[in-house]
Amino acid sequence: DSAGFCNIEWMRNPVRLALIAFLMATATSVPAQNKAQSMIPGTSKAQECGPVVEGTLKCSRFGFTYKAPFGWVDRTDEMRAESDSAQQRDSQSAPASLGNSETLLAMFERPPGAPGESINSAVVIAAESLADYHGVKQASDYFGPISELAEQRGFKVVNEPYSFSAGAKQLVRGDFSKERGKLTMWQSSLVMIEKGQIVSFTFAAGSEDEIDSLISKLSFNARAHAHK
Repeated sequence: DSAGFCNIEWMRNPVRLALIAFLMATATSVPAQNKAQSMIPGTSKAQECGPVVEGTLKCSRFGFTYKAPFGWVDRTDEMRAESDSAQQRDSQSAPASLGNSETLLAMFERPPGAPGESINSAVVIAAESLADYHGVKQASDYFGPISELAEQRGFKVVNEPYSFSAGAKQLVRGDFSKERGKLTMWQSSLVMIEKGQIVSFTFAAGSEDEIDSLISKLSFNARAHAHK
């Protein structure tokens, strides 16, 4: 629903919000999106994060490793292609600075669209150029558009942005939830600013305990510096 992006005037790049919308839409049983017809070759920067091997993403660029639960479905290439396609469309009528969004990881408990009686848990990790966001000076500022879109999608804020430690690394975390019939969908996002990039880790699951379990699979190199 691209109309949801129109009132965020200070944002120049809607791709990140599109990723979150994709996550919110596919974290339950919905039809799977068609795979993009063409893939844009990854840049050298992207190659510093990945590839995903046996469910594990090692990202030397930002100093973290994420190990997804065994058996999860890797949809990173599909979401990366979708983002690339969106950026190509936007570049026809938007500033040349667009195109700095990267999908680093997108994994789901089961394929989107597959039958299931529970929330389809998911993890999406993305990076965007800080220069594309005039209103973002620190990681907590990034929760303005995240919260706005979440509320438009029927989510409620459970916890406003707060400081969160992942080992020795300090990030900013925000938590959301949404009732889905008899089920409750929980979503949490961790955000940091690193090397001129806004890096976000978004988790969706059917319980708070599962969210915490998914977050616990994120680790940072000891040499990674903390940025809020």
